[in-house]
Amino acid sequence: MLNGQLPLTTFAIPRMSSSRRVLLVSGVLGLALITGCSSTPNSRAPVVDLSKQPPTSGTAAPGGTYVVKPGDTLFQIARNHGVSIQNLRQWNNISDANQLNVGQVLRLGPGASTGAVAGSTSGASTSGPAATPSPVVSPTTPSTGSATDTTPPAGGTTAPTGNTATTPTATIPAPATPSKPRAADANLISWGWPANGPIIQTFTTANKGIDIGGALGAPVVAAADGKVMYSGNGVRGLGNLIIVNHDNGFITAYAHNQTLLVKTGEAVKRGTKIAEIGQSDTTSPRLHFEIRRQGTPVDPLQYLPAR
Repeated sequence: MLNGQLPLTTFAIPRMSSSRRVLLVSGVLGLALITGCSSTPNSRAPVVDLSKQPPTSGTAAPGGTYVVKPGDTLFQIARNHGVSIQNLRQWNNISDANQLNVGQVLRLGPGASTGAVAGSTSGASTSGPAATPSPVVSPTTPSTGSATDTTPPAGGTTAPTGNTATTPTATIPAPATPSKPRAADANLISWGWPANGPIIQTFTTANKGIDIGGALGAPVVAAADGKVMYSGNGVRGLGNLIIVNHDNGFITAYAHNQTLLVKTGEAVKRGTKIAEIGQSDTTSPRLHFEIRRQGTPVDPLQYLPAR
């Protein structure tokens, strides 16, 4: 019986030559390699071209605005708010994409209403304080006119009132400011003086504000209620700077401070001490003060109350 099974076993499992075994093994390995390559998906890491990202409908926040901060670029602002650079330039009338000012308020949509530029243009104010500061001499029209008090007819014997004419001189602790016509929109906000010193430089197109003298460390207060939108020293030529945003498109700026006492985002009231007079980036202790209406510098003397 064993002799009968041996031939069957020999035919069922034929011996394989070494050359055929090598071919079979290499064929299996090649098939496994091809199968592995074909089963692996061609999943390359996605490449996103940020410079060509489609704007999200152009009007990301109708009526929204953005305040430019140190280091911002138009490209970053457009990308972060999902708008195109072309639309951003069109909505804000920007001809040069490299010309952005710290504190500038940009429209993020065609329906935005305010476009106030709060910060001075890079160093425009630096030339202002250095330009021959001339003390302002009050014209002979004091607001509390004692000269008109000499007109009462009935009291001719009241000549001693000539002595009382000396009293107004004692009632003027701060130098009188030149009288300016009141701006038509001055009453939209309740204004107050930011410092008590004398005016050492008046408003010009180059200066864009007024310079108020004072001792180092003298208080600087908010001229009106508002919210601090910038507090720092990132604007060259203005030293330690505070910018406050107010209602009705008004912005005030306080430059050359010695110490900043408020931070960005804080709400302040008129008369709140926000800084101390200093000499940062200027030649003598002073406060450079600006009022801007819808981004346009205006003469603060047409808005501040008479003193």
